[in-house]
Amino acid sequence: MEQFLVSARKYRPASFDTVVGQEHITETLLNEIKQNRLAQAFLFTGPRGVGKTTCARILARVINTQADPTIDPNYDFAFNIFELDAASNNSVDDIRQLVDQVRIPPQIGKYKVYIIDEVHMLSSNAFNAFLKTLEEPPAYAIFILATTERHKILPTILSRCQIFNFKRIEPTAIVAQLKTICEKEGIEAENQALHVIAQKADGGLRDALSMFDQMVSFSKDKKLTYSSVIENLNVLDHNYYFEVTESLNTADYGKVLIKFDEVLANGFDGQYFLNGLASHFRDLLVVKNTATAYLISGSEQMLPLYKAQADKMSPGLLLNAINIADQFDQTYKASRNQRLHVELALIKMANINTAINLAEELKKKSLELSSETIQYTSQQANKDLAPKPSSDSGSKPPATLRMGNLGNIVNNPTAFTAKKKEEPEVKPETTITEEPLKIAAEPLPQSSLKEIVLAFAELKKAEGKSFAFALLKELMAEEQGENLIITLTNSRDQNEFDEIKTDFLRFVNDKAGKSYQIEIKIEKVAQKILKVYTNKDKFNYLAEQNPFLIEFSKELGLELE
Repeated sequence: MEQFLVSARKYRPASFDTVVGQEHITETLLNEIKQNRLAQAFLFTGPRGVGKTTCARILARVINTQADPTIDPNYDFAFNIFELDAASNNSVDDIRQLVDQVRIPPQIGKYKVYIIDEVHMLSSNAFNAFLKTLEEPPAYAIFILATTERHKILPTILSRCQIFNFKRIEPTAIVAQLKTICEKEGIEAENQALHVIAQKADGGLRDALSMFDQMVSFSKDKKLTYSSVIENLNVLDHNYYFEVTESLNTADYGKVLIKFDEVLANGFDGQYFLNGLASHFRDLLVVKNTATAYLISGSEQMLPLYKAQADKMSPGLLLNAINIADQFDQTYKASRNQRLHVELALIKMANINTAINLAEELKKKSLELSSETIQYTSQQANKDLAPKPSSDSGSKPPATLRMGNLGNIVNNPTAFTAKKKEEPEVKPETTITEEPLKIAAEPLPQSSLKEIVLAFAELKKAEGKSFAFALLKELMAEEQGENLIITLTNSRDQNEFDEIKTDFLRFVNDKAGKSYQIEIKIEKVAQKILKVYTNKDKFNYLAEQNPFLIEFSKELGLELE
């Protein structure tokens, strides 16, 4: 009986051309070999099962093959390659033995290559004993260090190495490799089944090959189907996510809870379901943009299903659902009733559309209320600002020209000037020198300024800013030339006014037709503590409020006891 060899070993790459998903590293190493620019020490770092040790072995073999063309290229140079597992050989004595071996030059070939796997497991003393040799090794010695935890390696070691970062292998590359193996082994496999294996492997080809062997062993006729793979790998069927999402979009949380109960009955964890649902929302959001549609984690056959459902979903629902799933995922372990915890998250997701529609209606009503308020206050201000005709009989009202909402007047100044009783009337024979018409840049009446401030206050009230409304309602504003003097009583009011200062100034300038500058004055109100003890104190306090009491007491001849 032929001995079975796992796929991870049977199909392990033997050359840089067959390495999967690490082209950025293999091309760099080949160029270094061709240009004779090899470093003395390399550090291969990255997740498990992505090809670090494999690339180290290929590099160690290719170095000697390229260095001496006279040597048989099929020669494996096994005596020139030394592998050390730092997980079990991590003491100072182990490193000393390695240093002693380095001193001996190679018998065949040009280089001796030392591969130290899991180098982060070396002790601090072992690292320190290795420093000098790593920095200045013999010309024939090359070190290749491999690790999954780069942060545990001393910076002094990192500075002496040329670092290559291995990335996680894309699911599409893993699927392509699995298809190649299926062709060689005569295995029939559904494309979706291979995608499930690739996603479950999380970027590690070795893990994918291990799961592939397991699935092939489960199938009696060497056929891999989607249903058998998700059953054996304990993966939740994507149809659950599609059905739950459809129910969330229609706010039918009853169906959502029923589906979640089926998920739990099938033995899946609530947190696993929540994370899978969040990933499904992410895929729908990605598919909405044609430029990013290729980023979905599913197979190409699933793309039309994602596209069809994404067209029904609003981006607001998807974004808020992802946010809710993330929040509840973080607090899942701390929850005592974890089922209720997930159900609450699902109910919140089901009500997202309702909340979005309600927010839009409130915003629309707020805008309508604001426009009605501004229109009403503007009409009231125009009524108050309109000049009243003269009461003199037989005289026509002066001609006026409204400038914005200020009501500035264009007229004959002498005809509009108010007359005092003491001044003699102008006789008819008196000649008056005519002057050109001028724009009377009169200050804004206080009543009009107050109306504009109140209009802005109503606008802030409609926006829900109650504190700003209360401040503006009692605001003391006075016009002095081109300045508006705003009098406040404390720093808290000043801070609140600073937040609305820009909008306030723009509103007043627009309604008044001027270009004001705001000047803020702080006048603290002195709190006078009144102590009333005697009858005289009481009388004086009442007399301050009602001065007629003094005359009244004198007329009656009253005296205080």
